[in-house]
Amino acid sequence: MISPSRLAFRSLVRKYSCDVCFTPMIIAADFLRSVKARDSEFTTNKSDRPLIVQFAAQDPQTLADAARVVAPFSDGVDLNCGCPQRWAMSAGYGACLINKPELVEDMVRHVRNQVDNPDYTVSIKIRIHKDLRQTVDLCQKAESAGVSWITVHGRTTEERHQPVHYDAIKTIKDSVSVPVIANGDIKCLRDVESTHQHTGVNGVMAARGLLANPAMFAGYEDTPLQCIWDWVDIAVEQGTPFSCFHHHLIYMLERVSSQPERKVFNSLSSTSAVIDYLQNTYGSIHDPDTQICPF
Repeated sequence: MISPSRLAFRSLVRKYSCDVCFTPMIIAADFLRSVKARDSEFTTNKSDRPLIVQFAAQDPQTLADAARVVAPFSDGVDLNCGCPQRWAMSAGYGACLINKPELVEDMVRHVRNQVDNPDYTVSIKIRIHKDLRQTVDLCQKAESAGVSWITVHGRTTEERHQPVHYDAIKTIKDSVSVPVIANGDIKCLRDVESTHQHTGVNGVMAARGLLANPAMFAGYEDTPLQCIWDWVDIAVEQGTPFSCFHHHLIYMLERVSSQPERKVFNSLSSTSAVIDYLQNTYGSIHDPDTQICPF
């Protein structure tokens, strides 16, 4: 995700069975150039592990230099080769890299050779080609360079809401020996199970599904009230800006509130107003064993 997976949200999903968290995509060149960019784009703490820092990069040495900066505070770096947004692709980042397999191979190798920690991971996140042979070639080149795992979003660069190509993910999984992670339309634990059955992947990555329900990996169909209040506590404790605090709650409440309720909630303009609304509308969790959604 470009922005939502900052420290506060990572802290929340870790409470609900998320095994590994990724930072937002960070532009490696800006990260190296600017102290301000480093301070604003990369925040973490001791409990924020395992942590993968995802970079957008277009040349091997820049990626390796950025990896060396974050290596003491993280468990690996991930090269974003999947972002389909026009600004990213026009700048040489994101999904345009799937058409540059030799460059991706070189970037993976640079990180592998220059980070002085054999346990530090370097992974890539990709989309698929219309001609799947190109995707297999890309993945095999990355594997030969020492990639730790490959996350595959099962759509082409042009596709947005079309069905995920699970057969393509399976083909990639069968073509490499490193772990493969499936991404795309993971909205509940049933999706996790069916994706594994269809593809044989080693794990799944979720983005929008977790925005709507941060407790998804713990087995909840909708966001439980406990999770809502956990987010309030974490966001207030970490000083999360109101726009981010409010925006996450808009996602969480979308499936469990009525349209009139959403209209009122979306118009709120302060943290205190949000907390008052939640308290008055849904109440609070006093029993720590309460794990049901009362909406």
